[in-house]
Amino acid sequence: MTFARGDQRSRKRGANHAGACGILAAMATGEVRSRTNSQLRVAVTKVPLITAWFWIAKVASTGMGEALADYVYLRFGTAVTVAFGAILLAGALALQFAVRRYRTWVYWFAVAAVAVTGTEAADGLHIVIGLPYWQTTCLYAFCLAVIFVAWYLTEGTLSIHSITTWRRELFYWATVMATFALGTALGDLTAVTLHIGFFGSAVLFLAVIAIPLVAHWKLGMNSVLAFWFAYTITRPLGASIADWLGVPHALGGLDWGRGVVAIVLLVPVVAAVAYMAITGVDRPGGSLPEQAGPRHRAA
Repeated sequence: MTFARGDQRSRKRGANHAGACGILAAMATGEVRSRTNSQLRVAVTKVPLITAWFWIAKVASTGMGEALADYVYLRFGTAVTVAFGAILLAGALALQFAVRRYRTWVYWFAVAAVAVTGTEAADGLHIVIGLPYWQTTCLYAFCLAVIFVAWYLTEGTLSIHSITTWRRELFYWATVMATFALGTALGDLTAVTLHIGFFGSAVLFLAVIAIPLVAHWKLGMNSVLAFWFAYTITRPLGASIADWLGVPHALGGLDWGRGVVAIVLLVPVVAAVAYMAITGVDRPGGSLPEQAGPRHRAA
């Protein structure tokens, strides 16, 4: 699934779009504006190229984060789970923001941390506060929409290949966090509330994630929309797989245990990330050397 590459063809016409309506038009037609100047076009991007290895690592990391968060909660309770997630997320994002260009291991450590805390955010509203899954799904869908609108109105683009400033990186990780929380809630909604079950949900989301691939490949779906569509669905797909493997037989799972599932799913994550780090297939082109100076801040 390499459909998330650039939206250069759309930049000339995108300047005519503005406001909340503009975001829909831009994503539907590919007319995404870019307000970057010549310096920002060659600035260091902080996200990887989108290859098959990206999607392997993404799906496996979502499942690993789901299983690890559940394991910590069931073993140590709410307080330890919240503290663990907060420390893990703060440390991972501090490291990610500290580096001045894309670093494979640093980036995927941040993704893994968000996978854990995204699970905690969605489950916390259900377990601690008592909100039903349909409400948490709607809430996080609303949050994701607000972030997308704010990002577009502020920066004029939702393309991940424009992550060259601090502000855009903040929008990016806020979006990632919202997609993880939304995906967790959505996966539980289909599996539990709609009684599809965890295995059935995994099959369902496997079919859904094929929609943007086929639509982009055959129907010319906008690459930015296709990417975020697929990216969001990886979460309930990975989480449903992890839950199916880990939950007891009485809940429709294979009863491997959450800790075992977290370790098992960590293997493909490490393998995919190691391959990308060694081969450089995920390395963005056009990056400035490390000594080229500090990153540009958003204008």
